[in-house]
Amino acid sequence: MLKRKTSHLGGNPTAEQSSPPDSKNRCYDNDDYCTSSSNTSKLLSSGCLKWSMRFIAVISFISLNANTPVILYKKVNNQYKQEWTISICILFVDTVISIIYTAECVAKIRDKGLLKGERPYLKDKWCRFDGLMALFHWVSVVIQALQMSSLLDWNTKLLVIRVPRVLIFVRPLRIYLKFRLPKTRIKNVFRRSGQQIWNVTMFLLFFLSLYGLVGVQFFGALNHHCVSNKTFVSIDNFTVNDFMIPDTHCSNQSDEGYQCPPGFLCRPINLKWDQRVYNGFDHFAYSVFTVYEGVSQEGWIFIMFKTLDSMASWKSYIYFFTLIFFLGWLVKNVFIAVVIETFAELRVQFQQIWGSKGFSLSGTTSQILCTSNANNWMLVTMDVKKHKGAAPAIFYKILQSSFFHLTMLFLVFVDAILAASHFYGTRHNKEYYESYKNFLYYCQLLFTIIFDLEMIFKVACLGFAGYIKRGLHKLECVLAFGSTLRFLPYCYHSQLTYFQVLRVVRLIKISPITEEFVFKIFGPGKKLGTLIMFTMFTLILMSSVSLQLFCHIKGLKHFETFPQAFMAMFQILTQEGWVEVMDLTIWKSGEGWSVLVASYFVFYHLFATLIVLCLFVAVILDNLELDEDVKRIKQLKAREQKVESEDKLPVRLAIYDRFPNRPQMVEVSKLTNDFSRPKVRDSFIRNFTSSGFDVEILFEMLQVDEEEDLENSPINNCCNKYSRRLLAQIKNLSGNDSARKHRVLGVVRLSQKQRDTVDSTSIHMLTGALVASAPGPRFGRRSGSGAKEYHGKENGYAGGAATLFTSPQPIKSRDMDIKVLQEKTQQAEIKRSAKEEDLRENHAYFDSPLFIVGRESKLRRICIALVASRFDPRPSASPLRRRYQSAFELFALMPYLDWLMILVTSGSCFSMMFETPQNRVMENHQLQVVEYLFVFCMTVELILKVIANGLLFTPNALIKDFSGFLDALIYFVSLVFVLWLPTDVPAQSLAHHLMVLRCLRPLRIFILIPDLRRVVYELLKGFKEIFLVSVILVALMFIFASFGVQMFAGLLYRCNDPTIKLESECVGNFRRSLAVVKYLHIGNQNDLPSMLVPRVWGNPRNFNFDDLPSAMLCLFEMLTLKGWYEVRDVIMMQTGAVNGLYVHTFVFIGCLIGVTLFIGVIIANFQQNNGRALLTVDQRRWEDLKRRLSLVQPLHIPRRPKGHGFQAKLYDTTQHDNFNKFTAFLLVCQSALLFFKWHEGDRHMSKVLATGCVAFNVIFFFEVCMKVAALSASGYWQSKRNRCDLLVTVLGLIWSGMFASYPRDIVFSLGAILTMFRFLTITGKHATLKMLLLTVLVSMYKSFFIILSLFLLILVYALSGVLLFGAVKPGENLHRHTNFRTAPQAMSVLFRIVTGEDWNKIMHDCMIQKPLCKGGINANYWETDCGNPLAAITFFCSFYVILAYIVLNLLVAIIVENFSLFYSNEEDALLSYADIKHFQQTWNIVDDARKGCIQEDWSMLSYRSVDIRKVLQLEELLEREELEYNIEEEVAKQTIRNWMDKCIRKMRSKEKPNLLLSLRNQIEEVSRYIPTSMTATSPQKKEELDKKSDKKRTKSGLFKKPNKDADYDMGYDLLNVDCNCHIFPVEISEWWRENQMRSSDNPDKDCERNLNQYLDDCSEDESDSESTSSE
Repeated sequence: MLKRKTSHLGGNPTAEQSSPPDSKNRCYDNDDYCTSSSNTSKLLSSGCLKWSMRFIAVISFISLNANTPVILYKKVNNQYKQEWTISICILFVDTVISIIYTAECVAKIRDKGLLKGERPYLKDKWCRFDGLMALFHWVSVVIQALQMSSLLDWNTKLLVIRVPRVLIFVRPLRIYLKFRLPKTRIKNVFRRSGQQIWNVTMFLLFFLSLYGLVGVQFFGALNHHCVSNKTFVSIDNFTVNDFMIPDTHCSNQSDEGYQCPPGFLCRPINLKWDQRVYNGFDHFAYSVFTVYEGVSQEGWIFIMFKTLDSMASWKSYIYFFTLIFFLGWLVKNVFIAVVIETFAELRVQFQQIWGSKGFSLSGTTSQILCTSNANNWMLVTMDVKKHKGAAPAIFYKILQSSFFHLTMLFLVFVDAILAASHFYGTRHNKEYYESYKNFLYYCQLLFTIIFDLEMIFKVACLGFAGYIKRGLHKLECVLAFGSTLRFLPYCYHSQLTYFQVLRVVRLIKISPITEEFVFKIFGPGKKLGTLIMFTMFTLILMSSVSLQLFCHIKGLKHFETFPQAFMAMFQILTQEGWVEVMDLTIWKSGEGWSVLVASYFVFYHLFATLIVLCLFVAVILDNLELDEDVKRIKQLKAREQKVESEDKLPVRLAIYDRFPNRPQMVEVSKLTNDFSRPKVRDSFIRNFTSSGFDVEILFEMLQVDEEEDLENSPINNCCNKYSRRLLAQIKNLSGNDSARKHRVLGVVRLSQKQRDTVDSTSIHMLTGALVASAPGPRFGRRSGSGAKEYHGKENGYAGGAATLFTSPQPIKSRDMDIKVLQEKTQQAEIKRSAKEEDLRENHAYFDSPLFIVGRESKLRRICIALVASRFDPRPSASPLRRRYQSAFELFALMPYLDWLMILVTSGSCFSMMFETPQNRVMENHQLQVVEYLFVFCMTVELILKVIANGLLFTPNALIKDFSGFLDALIYFVSLVFVLWLPTDVPAQSLAHHLMVLRCLRPLRIFILIPDLRRVVYELLKGFKEIFLVSVILVALMFIFASFGVQMFAGLLYRCNDPTIKLESECVGNFRRSLAVVKYLHIGNQNDLPSMLVPRVWGNPRNFNFDDLPSAMLCLFEMLTLKGWYEVRDVIMMQTGAVNGLYVHTFVFIGCLIGVTLFIGVIIANFQQNNGRALLTVDQRRWEDLKRRLSLVQPLHIPRRPKGHGFQAKLYDTTQHDNFNKFTAFLLVCQSALLFFKWHEGDRHMSKVLATGCVAFNVIFFFEVCMKVAALSASGYWQSKRNRCDLLVTVLGLIWSGMFASYPRDIVFSLGAILTMFRFLTITGKHATLKMLLLTVLVSMYKSFFIILSLFLLILVYALSGVLLFGAVKPGENLHRHTNFRTAPQAMSVLFRIVTGEDWNKIMHDCMIQKPLCKGGINANYWETDCGNPLAAITFFCSFYVILAYIVLNLLVAIIVENFSLFYSNEEDALLSYADIKHFQQTWNIVDDARKGCIQEDWSMLSYRSVDIRKVLQLEELLEREELEYNIEEEVAKQTIRNWMDKCIRKMRSKEKPNLLLSLRNQIEEVSRYIPTSMTATSPQKKEELDKKSDKKRTKSGLFKKPNKDADYDMGYDLLNVDCNCHIFPVEISEWWRENQMRSSDNPDKDCERNLNQYLDDCSEDESDSESTSSE
């Protein structure tokens, strides 16, 4: 999708770009303000004044953010007193700034004029902006003056008026908004991008509305709570103590939901808006708001818990799981596709600003072209790091040595390990902790001195100017200087520690692969830097806006100061806890402002998460995008690697080459002449023939003295005649040794190619193969800038890549490469088959299963038949087969045996889902039966496959890859478990581990289904990039963990009693309040229930920085954006507010750069595996066109009736766009009736709404009648959309009758469902919604196996989780809704973890250890309620990385791929949607019968109408070229046929009576030369010849079968005249015998005359034939 447009920025600029600005229209400060020659203009355009005004704007922005009530007023004795010093300073600064801006505005007005002039003040957009800013400055000054005079309250709401003043921050950055592009182009780009984003937003709103309507009708108001039957008085009179702790929803139905325990009642309680959480399904507005929270995947699980307690569980699971999957994972990710598409276009436009992709920190070498002594061009390396310093030359050599480089990297590594080994010692090892801390201090001091000396040494060798040129040297210098300052007094444990831990960055140079990958990802600094600046600018601007909006609200701590507002908006950007910030702000703002406040936060969250974060993905994908020339090279390289891989045998088969060949002799009892002579085996012949000569022998031969005769060389004995000729040719080569070696390799390749080529006649292909296989990259192909020359490596000849032996005729088209590669592929297959055949002939045990079963034994044949038998998917004449052909093809995907084992494995996995710690398979006989059945079936399966294909050392062995090994492991574990069935299974014992390995059984489905294996292989192909991304993230975590350990070890300890600050005072007990509801908005805070708890001094429960492993785990949780703000609050409270920067920096890097790396790399690998990443721009367009055309369907609309009758007018009415818009409006109106729940509890309202729905059903019935009358019944039925409308309308009428007779809840539910189905049909009436819906649906279809993989992985982890954590003690997050007691419940928890909802808290609950749990040392795993820390960390971290980071991002990759299919830019597409629409309309005209097919000629012409060049290097295009050639040939033949008919008609019109007889004598003369066997034939022979001739003519399709009429038959026989007008004697003699009963008066003369006349006509009409054939 990237690089869809070719940029012309690098070429000649357009007139609009290159034209210099007019000297009279000079603009200052990017204001588009044109100056004149006046003094005022010169003053305003001066650079000093510009920068002064920018500095004043920054001061104004700071002053505005400091002008908040918390800063200006101090609370003393519950009264707010003004800080006069700060207030006067801010008022003075604002007044001065307002005066300056006012003076500037006056000066500009005097210079330019207000309304008149060349460019008056009010017509300049930037001048109007400056004027508004000056006005709002005065407004701010007036408000503050009124506050200081006590005329306004300190928290007056008029402070909101100052919000526009925030835009003053744009003025300093206005200079960066200057683009070197035409404004029209920028406007067009943003207009198209804005339109796409708007359309996708409307698409998201449509589904939000749909799920909002469903939620209202499914759940309604969730107002039933469990209350105490002792204290509860009435619904209107209750307190917080009446609720159950914690507050729990319940169901008033006894057969569903949660039932309150004894002592509590389930009662409906109508809470006020300020007493509840702002989510639910009371009405449509609340429901849409709740659905959006669920789509953000933040807090949705708690809403689901409410519905689980209040309703039937199946409703909740279906609703929320489909909501997360469809909206959260599919629809929302369409924004990523939109942003990537938009960024691709923007990147092309701003390529000059951002610069090229590649960059390096080294930048030390460059190459220039110089001329050698032989007048050849050479690349000469200019080394920037050459010796320029004062140190001796020997020091420079030491600096350049690899030993010095590796030594310094090793020291960096040791220093990093020692620094990270810091830990906090408890009371028991306090002395050891202090001594080790001193040891680390001196070690770090030593390393700092070493690295300072390294810097001095490099400066001495390179000189300061040469040293500072390298970017890496600059980094080393900064780190050395900062780490040295760290050892100053009171600076050791300070922020200067960053300089010490950042030395790890130098380890990037230890591996070229890592260095290249890092440089490729982060690309040019301007691109990523611009994006980071844009993100920071957005955060600062929105933080200031939020501060001005909410700073007047009492008690809202999130927006009291600018730092707090910044942290709150950053928290919303990361999506962690953003709902809590929004809900608290809504509650504090009041009911009147709740809608506006909620809309503000939703808009910011939508913009920040779906646009800003997606931009980072777009940048990474763009950096991973390859250049066009590199793509072509990689295409050829990938094909050649594929050929090489197909040529080689696997290691398990190549092992036979280590043994001597032992051909088997066959003893025969017959004589030799009794049977034909057998063919001599190739393997036997190759033992006595030369397979070529070694390259080293050729190099050795080159050392022979030039005067020595080649015939006398001792090497001549091992070379054949052809080799000697090649050696003589090599001997005459000129040049140095490198060039001669290179040309020798060319000779060797040529000789091997000539020896191995199967088709010796393909000389042209052979030459193309030689050129294609030349060493080095091959650039000499078509590109946007023409052909490029290949330049050799440094100090090599620029023309070194040119081959010595080339064909005299160059390759004219690029398709030769593909044909050569196709030939190579065939040759590789032949070679591999030949190798296997050689092994089969020379080794008796090759392809013998288990070295026992014979190759051709009857038992093996039977087993092969059983293993390989499958359904035949070929289509047949059966209508059933044709209709369900896709289903039959799916059934033929695997053999019958594999289908059977899939069923058996699925049944076994289903049986394992019933196993729990209490219901164990060792004690349940029903589960044991299923286990025995699975082991028995798998045993039979493996025996059959081993006998048929072998175990290991056979071509199709069972264990030929990792899937076979996994299959054997699963069988071995299952067999051992069945034979053992242990009754005692202690936790973490061998039996326990065996049971956990048994949970891998669902992976068998991966092995059996080929498409699932393909998904795994695609993931494994990208293992390298995924591993490198993991290395980068681990290095990032290591750097911050090392800093955290050194800074925060032991400092996070605190007392659980917030009133205690010292460890010595943290003793005894205290009363702690209990949280009853999520927000304590009910009753007085002092009335909350409390309990007595002991005081404990310790770390926070879920994290600490006391050692490196704990810090790494904490940072990994923060990297997933879960719980990071809790870590931030604790660190800021315990160590100071300045350390909050540590957390924000890590989260910013990890969230905006680190996590998006996974998305970008997964998408890039997905595109590379399916080939799209290596496709050029034209190739991608061609692929999109093919896929787009494959999905085009006929319109299924009959033709317009002729005339202007009633039916024709009705047809025009129903097909008009306004009619469709009106019906869509009616659909929206009918759906609005679902804004409130229909139920019997509110019978009056429900009846009114249902009655309105009945009225709409009648209206839609009339719509159907109109369409049926306009299109006719058959025409209306042809469209599937019409059928759907008809079905919904009929069901709606039936429901209307049911409602009139039986208005009950079930009837209301059916009516709501039908109305929602009708709401779905609106997508077919809107083109944009339809295209986006097709994108999502096709993505779901193509991601079916990915979804199945996701389900199977969740099942594997769920079965393992039941065994590991099924009996763990409940905790803060492990409760009745979240636990691993059963497999279905575990799958629900794991689905929640995929969304990232508090997964880290669940992990910590599963890590509980003694003394907080009970259980003996050797107790069984179901008898102890303790967890397993190591198993929990491995289980949850691996699951989150594999599922959330890798598998889930494959869905994003599929959506990105399909988005270009349906919603690509019309300017990029080879066929726009308008063209496709026109094609559909034309098809509709031709297809009269509406069968969806037309004649072959029409389809051929439609295929030819697409003009695609064959230079796209795709094999389908070569096939299409051949098809076009055949079409042209058919057209030429038809033209010749028409010309011949014309000649015959002319001849017949001139001398028709005598033509037949005039040919008789000529035929007889010709027949004299025909052998008797050809002329004197029997009647049977003549009949056979006639049939063969007719069949041949009919089959060729060139000529029609002749009729029985004599003249007509004669004409078509005369068509058998070739270009030279030769007559075929056999055909004419046959024709003569057929017509021998006809006679003429003078046959001889007539025949001769007419034949001559016919030949004259041929020559006269030759020119006509040429013009006709060209047409």
